[in-house]
Amino acid sequence: MSGARAVIALGSNLGDREATLLAATREIADLEGVELVAASGAVETVALKPEGEDPDAPAYLNAVVVVESALEPLDLLHLLREIEQRHGRVRAERWGDRTLDLDLIDVAGVTLRTEELTLPHPRAAERAFVLEPWLQADPDARLTGHGRVRDLLEAL
Repeated sequence: MSGARAVIALGSNLGDREATLLAATREIADLEGVELVAASGAVETVALKPEGEDPDAPAYLNAVVVVESALEPLDLLHLLREIEQRHGRVRAERWGDRTLDLDLIDVAGVTLRTEELTLPHPRAAERAFVLEPWLQADPDARLTGHGRVRDLLEAL
């Protein structure tokens, strides 16, 4: 399959986090028009809230998958949201605890700003919980407009 390389961040801090991330990775790989290229291991991190880190909230497991996608970015985003819903995702609170969070980080270097989707992800360059697993999945990764993921991670 030829397509655009897409980077998807996965996170979970409720329920069986590891099983959820593994199931979501399988579901992403099974999407029509999507081929799994690489997947990171899980990285555990403290929960991040709008006010900052919250050590009292359940810790997150985070991972990244790299795929080749024949889908348009918004179509891929909609399918990712369907996977979140199947895993009980509730969007009641900004940056609230969640069974599954799937974020589209980068799609072939495309720059996009819509009400639903901004590419590259506007905060990816500041988030070690995205950069660390992304580097595991792709040691040569670059974030559009920001440079090498390795350099971004070292700067944090």
